Amino acid sequence: MTTHASPGAPGAGTRHRLKSIIGGSTGNLVEWFDWYVYAAFTLYFAPHFFPKGNQTAQLLSAAAVFAVGFVMRPIGAWIMGIYADRRGRKAGLTLSVTLMCAGSLIIACTPGYETWGIAAPTLLVIARMMQGLSVGGEYGASATYLSEMAGKDRRGFFSAFQYVTLISGQLLAILLLLVLQAIMAKETLDAWGWRIPFAIGAVLAIVVFRIRRGLAETDSFKNIKAADAPKSGFVVLFKQHPKETLLVMLLTAGGTLAFYAYSIYMQKFLVNTSGFSREAASQINAVTLFVFMLLQPVAGALSDRIGRKPLMVAFGILGVLCTYPIFSTLETTRDPIVAGLLVMAALVIVTGYTSINAVVKAELFPAHIRALGVALPYALANTIFGGTAEYVALSFKGAGWEQGFYWYVTVMIGLSLVVYLRMRDTRTDSLILED
Repeated sequence: MTTHASPGAPGAGTRHRLKSIIGGSTGNLVEWFDWYVYAAFTLYFAPHFFPKGNQTAQLLSAAAVFAVGFVMRPIGAWIMGIYADRRGRKAGLTLSVTLMCAGSLIIACTPGYETWGIAAPTLLVIARMMQGLSVGGEYGASATYLSEMAGKDRRGFFSAFQYVTLISGQLLAILLLLVLQAIMAKETLDAWGWRIPFAIGAVLAIVVFRIRRGLAETDSFKNIKAADAPKSGFVVLFKQHPKETLLVMLLTAGGTLAFYAYSIYMQKFLVNTSGFSREAASQINAVTLFVFMLLQPVAGALSDRIGRKPLMVAFGILGVLCTYPIFSTLETTRDPIVAGLLVMAALVIVTGYTSINAVVKAELFPAHIRALGVALPYALANTIFGGTAEYVALSFKGAGWEQGFYWYVTVMIGLSLVVYLRMRDTRTDSLILED
């Protein structure tokens, strides 16, 4: 990838790159805030959208809708991956935030089950489907944009901000929950206060739309347009790049399942299994996610020095060895400090995957098919393993064998470890270098 600085303006290329990366990252943060608000506030809105029952049954219904959003992610990845490859990374990012805004607004305004009956959960599903389309396209477009904008010597560091902003969105959702828990009566938050974050998300998405309209396009996309490269498409991806497509799915499977198990599901686990209050679980999740966020660029920078492969292998080995002990110990602990340390240990382990997974995938594909190549196979694996993590975990719990979920996560990390050991190191064999 080349960077063009204006004559007589030393450092203009670097400033241009940093401005673009910050602009792209800011939009990504808001996208993921909107996405994770659903998970953070599930304990509050689930009783409004689903018939009354025990807490596990309501959480199971909400988790099923969460999984529906993931079912739409491959469709969004397919449609908007092609769109970003053909119309530009900037165009793909702008379209994705528009869909996210609409989904958040629907959830914020939809009456509950007692008022609208079956129409309430139906609209919740529709809104989540729109958000799934959005995030499906967002991941590929943002991962591609950040990887292409970063210079080759710091690509791991800058592309790590894709997960920094992803985690930041999740963290902001939890922090907003903590603020609302502190300033609002429990009854008020249960009744209607949970709608506030969805409304905020819709407004922020409008702001991001304007920011993304002003982003610069990447040189990689400009080069393929100038060269009249082959058109991106589903058939082209699976016919010309079958090995890379399968590789993305396999390396994602264990990593995305571990991430959702250690972060998204962990909040419910601490309440529903460990017995912590909702407030204590939110605090533990917020603190550990903040440290986790700070680790991403550190690990990304490390990958620029030692390669991507050692970090993924370290995640695989530690994930296989430690997942069961961490979850089984969390089952019985009632000490928030001990629980926080255990959750933090799990997140440190998965950093070996999260910090570099975006750049690894981007480095596997040529520019004319990169957004689709990153987005679609990732979304398929994410839907199958990440999107169903909560549902599978709660199903095991409902069946009376919660430990089965711990073994499930362990086995999937082990399968991805085999892939990490056999794949090439993309830092030294990157197709982005050829753009």
